[in-house]
Amino acid sequence: MAIGKASAKAMKSKNSCCILGYSSSSPSPPPSPPRASASAVGPCRRKLRSRPSFAAGVIRRNARCLAALALLYLGGMVMCVGPFSSLVGLLLPPPGSVYRSHEIFHKLWPDIHADNSSAIELETLWTYKRRLKEQRPCLSTIVGQHFGLATGTEANETSGYLIVEANGGLNQQRSAICNAVAVAGILNAILVIPRFEFNGVWRDPSEFGDIYDEDHFIATLNGYVKVIRRLPEEVMERYGHNITNMPNIRVPAWATAKYYRREVFPVMKEQGVIRLAPFANRLSMNVPPHIQLLRCLANFRALRFSSTIAVLADKIVGRMKEKSSRTGGKYVSIHLRFEEDMVAFSCCVYDGGKTEKVELDMIRERGWKGKFKRKDRTIQPGLNRLEGKCPLTPLEVGMMLRGMGFDNTTSIYLASGKIYHAERYLTPLLKMFPLIYTKESLATPEELAPFAGYSSRLAAVDYTVCLFSEVFVTTQGGNFPHFLMGHRRFLYGGHSKTLKPDKNKLVLLLQDASISWTSFKLRMEAMLKENDRKGMIVPRVKKFNRKTSIYTYPLPECGCLQQQNDSTHRLMHTWNVESGTGR
Repeated sequence: MAIGKASAKAMKSKNSCCILGYSSSSPSPPPSPPRASASAVGPCRRKLRSRPSFAAGVIRRNARCLAALALLYLGGMVMCVGPFSSLVGLLLPPPGSVYRSHEIFHKLWPDIHADNSSAIELETLWTYKRRLKEQRPCLSTIVGQHFGLATGTEANETSGYLIVEANGGLNQQRSAICNAVAVAGILNAILVIPRFEFNGVWRDPSEFGDIYDEDHFIATLNGYVKVIRRLPEEVMERYGHNITNMPNIRVPAWATAKYYRREVFPVMKEQGVIRLAPFANRLSMNVPPHIQLLRCLANFRALRFSSTIAVLADKIVGRMKEKSSRTGGKYVSIHLRFEEDMVAFSCCVYDGGKTEKVELDMIRERGWKGKFKRKDRTIQPGLNRLEGKCPLTPLEVGMMLRGMGFDNTTSIYLASGKIYHAERYLTPLLKMFPLIYTKESLATPEELAPFAGYSSRLAAVDYTVCLFSEVFVTTQGGNFPHFLMGHRRFLYGGHSKTLKPDKNKLVLLLQDASISWTSFKLRMEAMLKENDRKGMIVPRVKKFNRKTSIYTYPLPECGCLQQQNDSTHRLMHTWNVESGTGR
């Protein structure tokens, strides 16, 4: 009886196991049931093969889909997180590309205002020294013989007349004049006083004699290059008294001395007169030493400003020294390029918002007639700032100088045109340096009246005042600082005594909201030391190229002329001593 009940119970359990597939009372699969007769298990086996086959297939297919979807999701997350984060990074401007200097200034102003503890002594500012090699006497004056253009008695005979047209502002014209003297030496030609081409940007109708002393120019070059004021009458008659009828040769930029000998000299010998126009950057910097000497002679000896310019410049230099009595007559000069045309041309963005953009767009259109709207021109203000192409604001220059250790009693001469939104942008600079002067504040209206409308003559005044400063600060590239740095090297024993900020580093510091005044000062002091070191750099002559200008680095080729320097002041104002005029 007990055996029967057990058999029935086993059969019931067997049927239940057959339907569910596993025993609910055991955590592990049950043992295989004993084989039974076909009649006993047939119906159950048919159920196992029919019902579960469809359900299991659906479940298996759905499981595969779910697994695939899960893998796709995970793969997508892995693939997309990186590019997405990069995209977010692209949407955020890179450090240093946005002008936030005004915000940093307002944050640090209490510390700047309170910090006058480490004022720089201008007399001991420049510490880097280098012993310059003893200079040899200057080379022979007969340049034509060096090229075999003339021999014997022919050395005193010239090949023809050379006419050049100089364009641009004051120092671009200066470059053309010096190069013209050198080319005249290469060609053994008579140089006609260079003509100044009227420039639509500078809008100064001045001629050579309005800016430079013609008599001094001709006399200084005598024995090197013959210079005349105008062409002989018979030559003018031959061309109908019209210089544009004379043969004009278009020389490629940075042409070598060999090119002039091969291509230009035969034409001059045949025609007797040639014109070179345009003439900007038409002679290579890599020329023989006797040609470099002609450039040196023209730049540092022959080109002396006219008496009208020199008188006013001399007065302003004297007045600046009087204003700087606390520092022994020594002062700082800043060439501040923050005029509206410079700001507009740079395509940089400052803190003026939409109003600034509209205003600068109008200035660009008025001055350059659609140049900035061409399809092939891409304007990237952030990239311009990162690459150091944006003019420094007066605020940025002031913060840099205060960081270097110049205190608020420093006398500063500001060489500049009309500052863009002067009242707004000059205010922070005046807070940091209240002793700021300009030619307008140092000269009387009567003294300035003859210079009204003549930008090159006014630039010549600024050039002279900056030349005699103890520290010259350049804030933007251009011919003015390049010529001035070279001239200062020539006068001051090879040291340019110039601060040229590393704008790539400066823009990063002036966007760092977490920077402290102490940290900023440490960076600026390091920048000052680097400028001191670079001020004495003398490049190797054989490495000269068009990026290394003899006008910026005059040594060693111009060194033989330094022996004649008794006084830097007399060098520039010999006429003052001779005529007995003074301040």
